[in-house]
Amino acid sequence: MLKNPSFEEAAALMLARSPAPGREAVPLAKAAGRILAEDVRADLDIPPFDRSPFDGYAFRAADSAGASNHNPLTLRVAAEITAGASPLRALGPGEAAKIFTGAPIPPGADAVVMFEATEFTASTVTLFEPARTGQNIVPLGEDVRAGALIAPLGARLDPGLAGALAAQGRTEVLVFRRPKVGLISTGSELAAPGAPLAPGLIYDSNRFALAAACEALGAETIHLGLAGDGIKEIAALAARGFSECDLVISTGGVSVGDHDFTPAALAAAGAEIAVSNLNLRPGGACAYGFKGDRPVFALSGNPAAALINFYAAVQPVLRKICGHPSPRPPGFTARLRESFGQPSPVPRLLAGRLHFIDGEIWLSPNQHRGKGSLSGFIGRGAVAEIPAGSPALAAGTAVKAWAVNGSTD
Repeated sequence: MLKNPSFEEAAALMLARSPAPGREAVPLAKAAGRILAEDVRADLDIPPFDRSPFDGYAFRAADSAGASNHNPLTLRVAAEITAGASPLRALGPGEAAKIFTGAPIPPGADAVVMFEATEFTASTVTLFEPARTGQNIVPLGEDVRAGALIAPLGARLDPGLAGALAAQGRTEVLVFRRPKVGLISTGSELAAPGAPLAPGLIYDSNRFALAAACEALGAETIHLGLAGDGIKEIAALAARGFSECDLVISTGGVSVGDHDFTPAALAAAGAEIAVSNLNLRPGGACAYGFKGDRPVFALSGNPAAALINFYAAVQPVLRKICGHPSPRPPGFTARLRESFGQPSPVPRLLAGRLHFIDGEIWLSPNQHRGKGSLSGFIGRGAVAEIPAGSPALAAGTAVKAWAVNGSTD
């Protein structure tokens, strides 16, 4: 068992033993936000034919040579081509086709001119300047060539990718399965939101904060229940989680008080405890382990501490199980937008909001220092790492950071 390791050491241990993500084929119409479980390559050229980008006339560029305001050239309109139609025949010398946006270029034509640049009748079109070969033609495969990589394994299915797959005629896509995360809240002081709040009780907020964090990564969450401070009650919920879920997260009962029974309860449910506490502030009180290959994380009952611990070590494991291409988002350097007037004798993770100012990344630190504070996390889309032994930090200090939920200015 690792005791009081760094959050990087703890995350590495948990990652090494966590399972690979599962895969499933889902309908494209239901795949928004899912993560690709394969490289996706084009089967078709897009567009699949040369087409017109607007309404106008298609013709042979050579037939417009010498055209000018003083020497207009008139072509015979031999066809009309609408979007979705197939040209019936090739254009010959001196012929043009009336063509509409998105319609295929007829054989023999190699230029298009918009209506506004011509004079026309039902049977003729008059040109006032020469056209070059390929003018105003969207060529076959301009967007995507058959065989080209559209998106790699690990890409999230966003609106552009959804449209690109539909343009290939795809009706389903292979994605990583969404893991089920079971959430347990412990503590005799907790009440479910919506229930009457008796004196001495507080509403359970950890479940909702952690559910939002898990679902932002692509997981599904299951509320396993509220438990008091008894080993049997917590163990029963944990056992249910181990049978129904891919990963279990509990909050509360991980300190050294007389009613902190969660690690013992997890062990009673069959879990092996692999990590005990972290060298970290906030969020150092915790226990991690496994039931078979199912990871379990017991976090602090203090909301801010629980979220920081989630970002430190739970998030990398959940990203792996969800199929993200890396356990942690890419790191970057940011500058503190305000001072953080508190020394850090042990490593600290500091939630912050990102701003992009004059080409630099700035971070507004969470100044709510209480472990129970959730309001200081609202809109905080990044976490900054403050090394052990750091003094109070002045505004402008450079810090190492990574995004946690994409919230930026």
